[in-house]
Amino acid sequence: MSDPERQTSSPVAAEPDPRESRWHFEEGDEIAPGRSAIKLLGGGFRYEAYLAWDDHLLTLVVIKVVRPGLVEDRHTLEGLADEVRMLERLNHPVLARGFGADLDGERPHVVLEHLEGPRLSTLLRKYGPLPPEQLIPLALQLCAAVHYLAGEGVVHLDVKPSNVIMGGPPRLIDLSVARTLEEAAKLRSAVGTDAYMSPEQCRPGEPAIVGSAADVWGVGATLYRAFLGGRAFSKGDPDSSVPAERWPQLVEAPKVPDVNRLPEVIAHPILSCLAPDPADRPSAAELAAQLELVLDALPRPKLSKLKPRLR
Repeated sequence: MSDPERQTSSPVAAEPDPRESRWHFEEGDEIAPGRSAIKLLGGGFRYEAYLAWDDHLLTLVVIKVVRPGLVEDRHTLEGLADEVRMLERLNHPVLARGFGADLDGERPHVVLEHLEGPRLSTLLRKYGPLPPEQLIPLALQLCAAVHYLAGEGVVHLDVKPSNVIMGGPPRLIDLSVARTLEEAAKLRSAVGTDAYMSPEQCRPGEPAIVGSAADVWGVGATLYRAFLGGRAFSKGDPDSSVPAERWPQLVEAPKVPDVNRLPEVIAHPILSCLAPDPADRPSAAELAAQLELVLDALPRPKLSKLKPRLR
């Protein structure tokens, strides 16, 4: 996964790097009994994701399978088990669903809902920024998911364009680094994707602990990218050991956009999510209330008058 979508992760000391090992499943290959690969969708540090057919469900699914070089790695397996527990715990229309898992077999994996639609990151790369009439409804859906997570005592920690599937409705995916609020408050190392991490995620506990406000930051950074087509902060150096060089959001203010490109009525709610102090950010519900006002002010589409066809 290339920058800016590179997820922060602790390195695994091994040569060759087991995170680069692959299954090389072809169409029809059995991933697990009753679950057959169709095509590779992508991969992360520790997993590969395949579009697959599930005989029991009789439908397409996504199977997230641990890379072969990590099937005995305790940290990887514990992370997968944590994700499965999150999927079992959470139930919201904007969050992707889970349909079971096998944590003890030869190919540890979790079965996820297959969602129709491209990633937001793909849409932005191909077609450029979203217009307000698309941006605001998307924002409200993300607010709904983040508000629900906060109410359930969970922090997603990786809200970003590549984790948003633009279906109907848009869906927030990937709970692989999600934590309970209690777990998040105890974090002492960076978790998330560099370009979309809140300052407290970059340096947890210095001075602020990680909580639900981190997801609001992720929503704000995602909306900024979606509407303006660029980053809210400078590009950091992912290989730097200097925090301010790796995460410019620690020392920079967000770039204030031209009002002609981002009207104040939209800019203010988005930029408020990027306040350095988590206490200064709106809650997801407060952000949604501000954006509802923006939505009400947008011009309504007009239907052309239809004239009867003369015969």
